[in-house]
Amino acid sequence: HAKKDSTGICFIGERRFKDFLVRYLPAQPGPIKSIDGEPLGEHSGLMYHTIGQRQGLGIGGIRGAPEAAWYVAGKDLSRNTLIVVQGGDHPALFAPALSVSAMHWINQAPALPLRCSAKIRYRQQDQPCLLTATGDGYLLEFDTQQRAVTPGQSAVIYQGEHCLGGGVITAAQQSLAAGEGLACG
Repeated sequence: HAKKDSTGICFIGERRFKDFLVRYLPAQPGPIKSIDGEPLGEHSGLMYHTIGQRQGLGIGGIRGAPEAAWYVAGKDLSRNTLIVVQGGDHPALFAPALSVSAMHWINQAPALPLRCSAKIRYRQQDQPCLLTATGDGYLLEFDTQQRAVTPGQSAVIYQGEHCLGGGVITAAQQSLAAGEGLACG
C-alpha cells in the first residue's frame, strides 16, 4: 500500500521498463512533432512512450511557446512520429468514446445497448457510459470525456459491483459525429 503507482510491467520485477524493452526490441528513433506538425525533437522509439505521458520526452522550453509541460497525445506508427501537445488539459488528450475489440464476457454477453460503467486504467473510479455493438467490436460512449485513452490497454465493463467482462481498446474516438479516432493515434 505504501508503494507509488507502477508504470512498469509486473512480471519483469524491479527494473525500469525502458531498460527491459531495450534488451528485446531494437530502438527506432523518429521525430517528435506538435499536433500541428511542428518538429520539436527526436524520440528513441515509440514503444517507450504512452498516451498521456509527460516525463522523459526530452523537450525543454521552446522559444515563443508557453512554459506548460508537453504530453504525448498520439503515435503515428506509419511515420514513426510521436505527437505531443502542450498542457495536461489539452483537448487532444481527451476522448468522449473509445472502440473495443476482443471482448471477453465473464458469464454471457449482455443485451445491448447497455448503460454501465467502465475502467480504462488501474485504480480509476468507475466511469458511467453506454456500451453498444459495432460491426467489428464495441463502442463505449462516456458521460464525461476520458483522458489518455490508450490503444492496446484494457477496458473493463461493470454493472454496479459486478464485473461483466472486458476487451482491448483499439482507438480513442475523438469525434462521435465523425466516428473517427485521433488521426495520429
